[in-house]
Amino acid sequence: MKNFVFLSPNFPENYWRFCAALRERGIRVLGVGDCPYDGLREELRLALDEYYYVSSLEHYNEVYGAVAYFAFKYGKPDWLESNNEYWLERDGRLRDDFNIASGFHSAEMPPVKFKSRMKERYRAAGIPVARYCPAENYLVCRDFLKEVGRAVVKPDNGVGANATYPISCDADLNTFFSAPRAGYIMEEYIDGTICSYDAIIDAQGQPVFETGNVTPASLMDIVNEHRESMFYIVKELPDALRKMGRAAVKSFGVKSRFIHFEFFRLNHDCALGKEGEYCALEVNMRPSGGCSPDMMNCANGVDVYELWADMIAGKPALYGERKKCFCAFAGRRRGKHYALSRDELLLRYGSHMKECGEVDPALAPAMGDEFFIACFDTEEEVYAFYREAVRA
Repeated sequence: MKNFVFLSPNFPENYWRFCAALRERGIRVLGVGDCPYDGLREELRLALDEYYYVSSLEHYNEVYGAVAYFAFKYGKPDWLESNNEYWLERDGRLRDDFNIASGFHSAEMPPVKFKSRMKERYRAAGIPVARYCPAENYLVCRDFLKEVGRAVVKPDNGVGANATYPISCDADLNTFFSAPRAGYIMEEYIDGTICSYDAIIDAQGQPVFETGNVTPASLMDIVNEHRESMFYIVKELPDALRKMGRAAVKSFGVKSRFIHFEFFRLNHDCALGKEGEYCALEVNMRPSGGCSPDMMNCANGVDVYELWADMIAGKPALYGERKKCFCAFAGRRRGKHYALSRDELLLRYGSHMKECGEVDPALAPAMGDEFFIACFDTEEEVYAFYREAVRA
């Protein structure tokens, strides 16, 4: 029996489904987390063969001790994953220390964690990338800003749009440098719509499932300006984005992973390409965040948790042609007034509505506090739904 150590299996909350799918395929699932066992949802407790509680996943010695205990009791782990961007480096170090062959190791982390290093792999795949410079020297950054006109500063090793700021003038630059900061890059501003290539990649580096999502509004603005959130899973992945995503998978050496690669679809002709073409943003070596996997299921008529577990178990992905649709997410902010109440919005969209609820506080800055998920046949219906959901 294969041993799979799942780090932080309780977050996001829907990750219990990954564990359940693994166990259904005869894989021993061993959880390590900082949530007391009694605090785990029942479905997760049933999906785990054993759970080891640590006071904090930030304490490496505790997590190491948990994996060592599992290795002593059940034998060497075959897999160790969190499927979580925040813990990727922790995953890699544990794979190093326990000689776990599957997954990225510490020496392989820089190109998949540092935005500046990602650009090298994108370029190697022939994919355009934004110009950048390290955000360390004021004069260098000022000259770079003069060259590109508008820019964004962001952590070189960061998650999502947290601590990301627009820079359009010297005053913005002065504000950024007025506080001590380290590990930032300055990147030229790209006028584009964020689109993703999402895929489950097998042990040979081939996709067994592909889809994508679109985020019409700037994620940076959503976070910084506390705006409502919107994104949707596409009905069909554009061929150009599929081709670019597959090229990036090969360049980054991805195997046996669920991935979320982000691109810009250009809104205007520029040095990086023509309107409608794509350029690289960043890679995420984990599933798209929050409820996205559930939305992929709705949009594609599949179960991505089972497809991922089949990939881990070395089984072929068996799914035929399914009826597809657009699956849309609308996130509202607590404390704001909306024309339609929660119940009125649910009533208006009836059978289109698939789920609603509260967003986990850890995800709320980018996704809002209250969410609604609905499915539609056309993009026009998606945008109409979003307008109604956030109308004041």
